Amino acid sequence: MLVPGKLVMPFGKNPEDEYTHDRINCMPGYIGGEYNLAGVKWIGSAPDNYTRGLPHATSTIVMNDPVTKMPVCVCEGTQVSAMRTGASGGVAMKYLAKKDAAVITICGAGAQGRTQLEAAIHVRPSIKKAYIYDLFLERSEQFAPEMHEKFPAVEMISVPAEKLAEAIGESDIVDTAALAQEPFVKGAWVKKGALMINMSGYEMDKDCVRKADKVVVDFWETVKHRLHATVAHMAEDGEFKDEDLHAEIGEIVGGRKVGRESEDETIYFNAVGTGILDLAVAARCCHNAQKQGRGTRVSYWV
Repeated sequence: MLVPGKLVMPFGKNPEDEYTHDRINCMPGYIGGEYNLAGVKWIGSAPDNYTRGLPHATSTIVMNDPVTKMPVCVCEGTQVSAMRTGASGGVAMKYLAKKDAAVITICGAGAQGRTQLEAAIHVRPSIKKAYIYDLFLERSEQFAPEMHEKFPAVEMISVPAEKLAEAIGESDIVDTAALAQEPFVKGAWVKKGALMINMSGYEMDKDCVRKADKVVVDFWETVKHRLHATVAHMAEDGEFKDEDLHAEIGEIVGGRKVGRESEDETIYFNAVGTGILDLAVAARCCHNAQKQGRGTRVSYWV
């Protein structure tokens, strides 16, 4: 497996500018075994795309044969990215959320909010109520009935800004899937025993991290290098040290470290993501498409 660092082409001057400016990320990698493909995820992000009726982020994935280095597949990667990121949140919930988690708050009524909620219901079927918050109330009001139709056993409630603290205070899982220039989730609102999932950037204030009994991430060095999430800002400012980190999620999944140990533990999780995960999903799709004779074949070598 090869995982070079993520290359970010920003259209601003610093990471904070990504909240108002556009960016394109280049995320290369190689994974062997059953996948055995190299490739790159090329993902563009424009925060104001909602004004154009377009998704916030769109992705294209290109995969190459690891021996000949010839391209073997070009595929649309937006859905792959959304589902994989949702699954990352789902893995965190599986190992870090309370077994009987009944209430969740999703912050961000976009594509990522939908896949985060789907993952939550999949790994915690005990969920009976979902609060949906978005900066634009009309988006959460559209989200709630749409997802209730898909999951009728779960009560879906659109939450205005003035009710967000109350919703979070009731929630066993708080999941932020929205970009924000300033933190809007306060640690003081989070109840003891909750799982906080900081999936995007700087949505949670520093008290969320301070309140946690355990802090878990996906890839710690990448989180720090990306300098986008709350815990990364704290690390840069010297407020959070390497030894303060409980684990990377892979260590917990692999059994080298423990996840949740009691119902009273409050846990903070942050995921920055890596292109290798998207490539693994895309590689499976590519192999299945080849077996089924799907897709459009083109002649590359002329």
